[in-house]
Amino acid sequence: MSFQFEIVPVTPFQQNCSIIWCDETKQAALVDPGGDIQLLKDKVQQLGLTVTKLILTHGHLDHVGGTEPLAKEWAVPVIGPHKEDAFWLQGLPSQSQMFGFPLTEAFDPDQWLNDGDTISVGNQTLSVYHTPGHTPGHVILFNDEAKVAFVGDVLFKGGIGRTDFPKGDYQTLINSIKGKLWPLGNDVAFVPGHGPMSTFGHERASNPFVADEMPLY
Repeated sequence: MSFQFEIVPVTPFQQNCSIIWCDETKQAALVDPGGDIQLLKDKVQQLGLTVTKLILTHGHLDHVGGTEPLAKEWAVPVIGPHKEDAFWLQGLPSQSQMFGFPLTEAFDPDQWLNDGDTISVGNQTLSVYHTPGHTPGHVILFNDEAKVAFVGDVLFKGGIGRTDFPKGDYQTLINSIKGKLWPLGNDVAFVPGHGPMSTFGHERASNPFVADEMPLY
């Protein structure tokens, strides 16, 4: 299988930045480069990859804090999230202050993402799903070949994303999980924004927030 990824936890929040790449071309993308820039640069170098883009699932600081410096260093575009998260990206200076992070300047991506978009990484393709609820512009990324999804802060092993932030909404998040994630298949493994990986089937069977009494075959 030519789709590969490695998870690198960054920032004091241990946010899962994913380095994803196509093994045939060695072209790569970083999903949610939240910080610890030198660590990410070293890891990319160790893996022998060429980063061609940075992809953001949503606009929270711990997911985007390292984006601008890395985009400048590698001269690559920033893609995502959905434009409904523009207010989060414009509010990065105040987010920095609130969480005691180094100052992160406001920015806009080179391209906003919409439901149904696709992103190429070498010969591999990521499908984009708009999954509001944690933030209004949150997106998740799915690679069909590897049956793996990068879901940011929508879903966790045994939990779901917070909905008490501005423009967050609990029922919208539940609808996103059940309506956008579950149809991708029970065998899909997912990388959450924090903590260990799981599968959609496991969460459907056991996650107290979104379990649905589905028999596991």
